[in-house]
This record gives sequence, C-alpha cells and structure tokens, in this order.
Amino acid sequence: MNIHEYQAKALLRSYGAPVSDGRVVLKAEDAKTAAGELDGPIWVVKSQIHAGGRGKGKFKEAEAGDKGGVRIARSVEEAANEARKMLGRTLVTHQTGPSGKQVNRIYIEDGSDIARELYLALLVDRQTSRISFVCSTEGGMDIEEVAHSTPEKILSFSVDPATGLSDFHGRRVAYALKLEGAQVKQCVALIRTLYKLFVEKDMEMLEINPLVVTKDGTVKCLDAKMGFDGNALYRHADILALKDETEEDPKELAASKFDLNYIALDGEIGCMVNGAGLAMATMDIIKLYGAEPANFLDVGGGATKEKVTEAFKIITSDPNVKGILVNIFGGIMRCDVIAEGIIAAVKEVGLKVPLVVRLEGTNVEKGKEIIAGSGLNVIAGDNLSDAAQKIVKAVRG
Repeated sequence: MNIHEYQAKALLRSYGAPVSDGRVVLKAEDAKTAAGELDGPIWVVKSQIHAGGRGKGKFKEAEAGDKGGVRIARSVEEAANEARKMLGRTLVTHQTGPSGKQVNRIYIEDGSDIARELYLALLVDRQTSRISFVCSTEGGMDIEEVAHSTPEKILSFSVDPATGLSDFHGRRVAYALKLEGAQVKQCVALIRTLYKLFVEKDMEMLEINPLVVTKDGTVKCLDAKMGFDGNALYRHADILALKDETEEDPKELAASKFDLNYIALDGEIGCMVNGAGLAMATMDIIKLYGAEPANFLDVGGGATKEKVTEAFKIITSDPNVKGILVNIFGGIMRCDVIAEGIIAAVKEVGLKVPLVVRLEGTNVEKGKEIIAGSGLNVIAGDNLSDAAQKIVKAVRG
C-alpha cells in the first residue's frame, strides 16, 4: 500500500525526522488559508498522486503557462492560485502511463534554500531478506537516469539483523553522500530514525528524494515516498486509514475486498488460477505461445463459490480481455466449487469472449460434469500446454 507525500511527511515528523512545514489542500477555496498559515517567503505547491516524476509531468488539459505538477510561488496569493490551477486536472508522468492520474489533493509547504540534492532510500532486499540502504550524491528528478547511466554513483548495502543498526551505518551513508562536520551527526540521527520507522510500520520501501542540504548546513527530507507491506496492515490501523482508494485500480480494489490476489496487466488473456506459482507459470506459458496475460489472479487455496464468481466478474470487467483461461489444480481447492463459481458468474455477467477451462485434482470429474452439463460454450483444456494453446488460438484467430 502506498500513501501520499504529505502523509509520509506527517509520519516522518512524528518520528522526529527533519521536514518542512506544510498544509494539505482538498478544496480550491481552502488554498489561500492553507498557504497563509506558512511562513514563506517561498512556497512550493505540489500535486499529490501516487507516482514519481511530478515535477517533469504534464497535464492532459494543457493550459498556457503550465509548469508541471510541482510549482514555486512567491506569495500567498500565487500559491493559492497555482493550487487552484492543478486541482481536478489529470497529471501525466513517466510513472503514471499515458492515462495519467487525477490530482485530488495539493500539498503546499515552505520553500527551502537548497545547496545540494541527495538521494536516500530504504527497501527490503528480496535476495538477502534484509533491509537495505540505497544512497547517492545525485539526488533529484533524474535519479532513474543516474541508475541507468552511472550506477557507480549509487551505494547500496544491507543491515545484518543479527547485529542490527549501528552508528557505523549512518556514518557510511554520510561518507557516501560527502557530508561534513555537523551534517554527519545529523545523518547518523536521521538513519536511526528512518530505520526505526521502517521496521515499526512494516514498510517495503521508504524513499527520500531529494534529501537536501540547505545553505545553512541543515540536512532535510524534502520529498518522501512510502510503501507498506499489505500483509501487515492488520497490525497498523493508523496506516490503513491513510489509504486513498481513488489512487487504486478499481479492479484491484474490488479484488482486495474479497481477499483475491489480483494485479492488472496490459495483455488480452484474463487468467483465473489457484496458487501464486501456478498463476505465474500460466502467465509464462501464455507468453510462450505468443499472447500476453491481462492479469495475475490467484483465487487462493480455499476459495468459495462466491469468491470465484467475483473473480470472474473482475476479469470480465476489463475491456482489454479478449479471452479467459481458467487453470485450476485442485488440492485444497475443489474443482466442482470452481465449476459452480464459473457457471454462476457467466449466468450473472454473460460470456462474450472465448473461455478455456483446465481442471485437475480434487473432484475433477465432478467439476467437468458440472461444466459439461451447463450448456456453456466452454473449451476444455487437457493440460496446461493444451489449454494455453487453445486460448491463444481462440483469441488470435
């Protein structure tokens, strides 16, 4: 789960990390009051969407004098006016894709007198199962280009959970960022704060870009992006309350309400599978035979008829889906339950695209009998390879 910058900064502030003072604006008429509560003389007006590259982004509805999704103002009135200009419009960045995201929230904060822009992040290293730090002297909007063109400018190291975090890690970051004097002490304290926040809130990613050094020598978190482990949110009601459902894919949001593991993709073949490994193998074999999967969808080992019905409805709600492959290996999951769910879903939403079903395992014969007697126009797959070839052929030809 991701949260907005202003929410991330509130969390940082609550843990004692150095951030600028700011106010969130949800309605255009509140922008002037929010800006007036800040000291100035420079105000930074930021679009709040779950995507990076806002500063270089462009609004779909082009207007004269557009300056991207992050703007500088030199008066309360100008800050309020810039906020009003951005609210409700669709911002397109390199991370949103061409469809962009609608700006429903604006964050206005005090400007900073920046001397240097740096990069700092914490994330879970899947290879080592440890928390890793990533830092670079090349912070700012072009960090992706730095990673691509000059990766030697990026330092990455992990923290051994057996020994835990120490001041050595903070000094290592400070040295890599070429901090000096009192800045080193500030960096060590910040690293301890960020690590504590990361662990206590079950984060997957915490990115500070840029981490800045101001002209008076202060180290400050100028931007913040946070992602949390969805499987741990039951422990963090305060974090779950920050979820902005308008930023979620509607299909993924619907799936989460029925405890379905669903991720939308860009292909044309919808997949309904039980088990993450089998789901990934199903997507791979679809690609092997020349097509692209439209989704990852794992209905789980103990799915009910109702869950299967909802899963089918979510798949068919995607206008890109030109065919559906159901691939079930019944262990805990029973094939007859899947069959009943498919029939119920088709009766409710209809079937306008080819459907291939491959069933194997517990109650497989009963499941096949249910589908065969349903009168549905279903193509049977004898095995995974056969099923994949049949759905690709049905979609492509």
